[in-house]
Amino acid sequence: MKKIKHPRESAVEMTELVLPNDTNLLGNLLGGKLMHWMDIAAGMAAARHSNHVVVTAAVDNLVFHHPIQLGELVNLKAVVTWTGRTSMELLVKVYAENTETGLIKLANEAFFTFVALDKNSKSCSVPELVPQTDNEKSLLEEAAIRRETRLKLKDSSH
Repeated sequence: MKKIKHPRESAVEMTELVLPNDTNLLGNLLGGKLMHWMDIAAGMAAARHSNHVVVTAAVDNLVFHHPIQLGELVNLKAVVTWTGRTSMELLVKVYAENTETGLIKLANEAFFTFVALDKNSKSCSVPELVPQTDNEKSLLEEAAIRRETRLKLKDSSH
């Protein structure tokens, strides 16, 4: 029998503090630093889901909605939204929190695709994802469209 997991079982939440070395000349978090943190959060959730080492295969639509400023907290939430045979799609949402005002704003979100690897660095199967909430079910249903778009982009770039 194939193993199954629910999204909450592998979800990751992590928090980072924006320090001076993480910012650009405007005092905003460097985009590359944020991408790094997002990749780590998604990778941890994918590893939890698959119980294997994972590698990043794709990142979709990384859009910066709001700048994140020096001294703010960056809350990253990663969750598995879809699974294939060896790959997983994850949604990472990024919230900027101003600890002085208490204001929390959605600063970024993106879908990541990871592939699970066995001890020989060969792709290996991952547990089936079984969504429970309406939101989890919607994300799973919409994943087919996102995957089709990714595959078309991949084919058109060759």
